[in-house]
Amino acid sequence: MSSETRSENEELLYCVADNVARITLNAPDKLNSLSFAMLESITASIARAHEDGARCIVLTGTDRAFCTGARLDPALATDDDLGNVIAQYYDPMARAMRDSDIPIVTSLNGIAAGAGLGLALSADIVIAAHSAQLLCAFARIGLVPDAGTTWLLAQSVGRAKALEMAMLAEEVTAEEAQRMGLVARVVDDAALEAETAKLAGKLAAMPTSALGMIRKQVRQALDEDFEGALAAERSHQTVAGRTYDFREGVMAFLQKRLPNFKGE
Repeated sequence: MSSETRSENEELLYCVADNVARITLNAPDKLNSLSFAMLESITASIARAHEDGARCIVLTGTDRAFCTGARLDPALATDDDLGNVIAQYYDPMARAMRDSDIPIVTSLNGIAAGAGLGLALSADIVIAAHSAQLLCAFARIGLVPDAGTTWLLAQSVGRAKALEMAMLAEEVTAEEAQRMGLVARVVDDAALEAETAKLAGKLAAMPTSALGMIRKQVRQALDEDFEGALAAERSHQTVAGRTYDFREGVMAFLQKRLPNFKGE
């Protein structure tokens, strides 16, 4: 299965190969900053990955930046209700990332700032190049975090560090981000592409339905009390126990062979 399309302005690339959907921010001359069209295309591409039968999504950027956040325009400074902009363009993207039924990997090739930070951290696993940086930049221009960044930071690093990052708006290195729990893996820049492909390939070969429910259970565990988490586990285990992949996993274990999961 392989396909590739571009958005109308060619600032977003989408392709599927070997059950992995790759979404690439492709505005390197603008450091992959987010236009409204790009935001809509990211949301649509996540939906398309599901329609295309992908079993993993990789999100990355072209050239030296992952994403530097919103594409600033003088008109934004005169908009008297940026909340409407957030509701129309940013929230749908954040919800699409949250609600995905297939795992998402961020391949952090460069700086992730502002809404780009929220986008990067929305993935299940973030693998970063050594040279990558993270920056909660909103306060630098008199704004507050959006695109789910507040929740993601607070849940990942706790109150003290979340406030430090959001209020001081200082760059964080990939290694520091890993120590803080924002990034899962840090690799040499030259190895990022290969390591991302290896990780995505592994996820795409695993029981997709179970992985989709695992990502939802972890989010619910962060949002709800213990009893709510137990209820989610029970509900999802009922679904998982009816899948082909569960039966295949059990038989492979009993037969002492590697399982052949189909994502079904």
